[in-house]
Amino acid sequence: MRRKLVAVMTPVAAMAVVAWGADVAAAAPKAKVKAKDYIEGTVTSGKGKGTPEAGVWVIAETKFTKAYRKIVVTDGRGRFVLPQLPAGKTYKIWVRGYGLADSKRRAARPGAVLALRVSKAANRRQAAKIYPSNYWLSMYRPPQNTAALPGGRTQVEWMSSMKLGCMLCHQIGSGPTRNLPTREAFEHGTMKANTMYGTTVGLGRDALLDSLADWGSRIAAGETPKQAPPRPKGAERNMVITQWSWGDKLTYAHDEVATDKNNPRRNAYGTVWGVDIGNDRMLAVNPKTNRVRTIKIPTLNGFNEPWCTQTYLALGATTQPTPAGFCTLGSPAPGGVSSLPNAYSNPANPHNPMMDAKGRVWITTQIRREWAQDMPEFCKSDPIMTTRPHHRQLGYYDPMNGKFQLIDTCYGNHHLQFDKKGVLWSSGDSYVLGWFDPSKYDPARPETLQQAQGYKEVIVDSNGDGVADLKVPGFNYGIIPNQVDGSVWTAQPGTGKRGLLTRYDPATGKFESYIPPAPGMGPRGVDVDSKGIIWASMGGSGHLGRFDRSKCKQTWGDGTQCPEGWTFYKSPGPSVDLGTAPEANNSADMHYYLWTDMHDALGMGKDTVVLCGTNSDSLLAFSQKTKKFTVIRIPYPLNAYMRGLDGRIDDPKAGWKGRGLWMNEGLDPVIHNEVQHGWAGHIQMRTSPLDK
Repeated sequence: MRRKLVAVMTPVAAMAVVAWGADVAAAAPKAKVKAKDYIEGTVTSGKGKGTPEAGVWVIAETKFTKAYRKIVVTDGRGRFVLPQLPAGKTYKIWVRGYGLADSKRRAARPGAVLALRVSKAANRRQAAKIYPSNYWLSMYRPPQNTAALPGGRTQVEWMSSMKLGCMLCHQIGSGPTRNLPTREAFEHGTMKANTMYGTTVGLGRDALLDSLADWGSRIAAGETPKQAPPRPKGAERNMVITQWSWGDKLTYAHDEVATDKNNPRRNAYGTVWGVDIGNDRMLAVNPKTNRVRTIKIPTLNGFNEPWCTQTYLALGATTQPTPAGFCTLGSPAPGGVSSLPNAYSNPANPHNPMMDAKGRVWITTQIRREWAQDMPEFCKSDPIMTTRPHHRQLGYYDPMNGKFQLIDTCYGNHHLQFDKKGVLWSSGDSYVLGWFDPSKYDPARPETLQQAQGYKEVIVDSNGDGVADLKVPGFNYGIIPNQVDGSVWTAQPGTGKRGLLTRYDPATGKFESYIPPAPGMGPRGVDVDSKGIIWASMGGSGHLGRFDRSKCKQTWGDGTQCPEGWTFYKSPGPSVDLGTAPEANNSADMHYYLWTDMHDALGMGKDTVVLCGTNSDSLLAFSQKTKKFTVIRIPYPLNAYMRGLDGRIDDPKAGWKGRGLWMNEGLDPVIHNEVQHGWAGHIQMRTSPLDK
């Protein structure tokens, strides 16, 4: 038997130990408790302990120079964490979710633990108020007698044209576009902007107005979408959305840029830039200080004609100049009325910022009249340049010295992309593909302007004899250099009835074109993944398009060759009922642009393709491995209109906190937005909804 030994301590010894411990405690420095930078809690509904509300959004709002928001999603037990909240601010916290009424706002500061209560929506109509626009558009009944409509299009082709035209600026299905109960209301509304009026004429104005009136009257009578959007689930609950308001209620923010497409670690934690196409301003937000500012974009030689009233004149023409402007907000059709006359004074109408390896922000911008006689002299010897309109030139802003450099070009410009050699390729010309090499340009030496730029007319070999014989005119919209084989691709959404992609090989000087087969229509944005596969946002049909040229049995032709190279993935969400036609499953969403995440900046995997859900308040992240979409919904403010986007890696060692996707609200007019103000956004994907 073992004896248990017990240590006996005398009172004196015990006092000595206590005293020693006290001395140690007194001598040890007090550990600083790090202030919490998050707010956490639960969301429940009902009485008593309540029922946890999973997959609903918790929104925190405050103000710096302008409004600041943070949005997260609750987990399966209704728990949430709002992370990385700037200190020293009081936030208004509230809840929005499908099937719920918006909650009241509660004040809280970082460190708070909240128990938020919500109520169910009173009825289907109240619940549907926050549904994305594509759910409301799914109720629309397009004109049936398409044989009488312009262009000889089928109903499916007409619906594609309607989406590509009417959703060019704003959503169809948002409150301002659906809550019009009569034909007269739609007739009045579609005359508020001359470009919008022209679009309706091209679609067949009477038939379009009748179909819209049927749609609006049914909504006014209380009809709601047949299906409700699903709440976020799985990885969709891991997102953190941060928003900074920028510009003002007349801002038309077209695209943003946070980094260099070829090096997403450039400009880490730095200023994010955007362009206000309606007010000739650059927009800037510093995500570290939350400071927002605007910078006026100049033109040359006093040029100040607003875009709406600009004109074009060919070299040596004896006729009167022809209208060449884009008449949107404040520029009504003849007989129409605008509550904001001449709202956009925008001779520069800047578009699509892009960052180079030096951190300079390049833009497409109009620096002079569109008249051919105002072109650089070296452009005037080419009839392609002098007998056709070419809109916008180039410029860049250098954050290091705060100055703009404006650059004239022979060709037109719209979207920009740098290749891996630093050459800048641009879409936006309906006749040629243009490029500019900054390394060959010195602003102090005017003669280098000609040396730095080049262009080539888009002509393909249609019969395989090696000779380019078929011209392919059409507005080249999206553009991307393929870093794998050095080719350059553009998208023409409105060419023909289906649109097309074009490929240019700088090494051979040859073009190819590829028309999407059924069911794909209307490619707008175009991008490439790390393997050289081309991806396109099919704005007309509502698909994500994949094109693999290596599968082509034939690459020459009129564009109808190589249907085997195409694969289409229908985006999630409801469709517009087009009957039993083979292509009748036409998505009610519209995909303005897209972006491929070649470097895993978002954190959802290398080569994730992010598609703009322009009519669904969302970004749609497509996994090439699973062939499935993750819906990243923007619940607030409603009518989030997605255009250009990019991803940046601020710190590869910081996990989800060191990377993310950048975007901006691109609605025109932004007064359709729930809060009538533009914003820039940052999306991060946590590993869990409760990550702090």
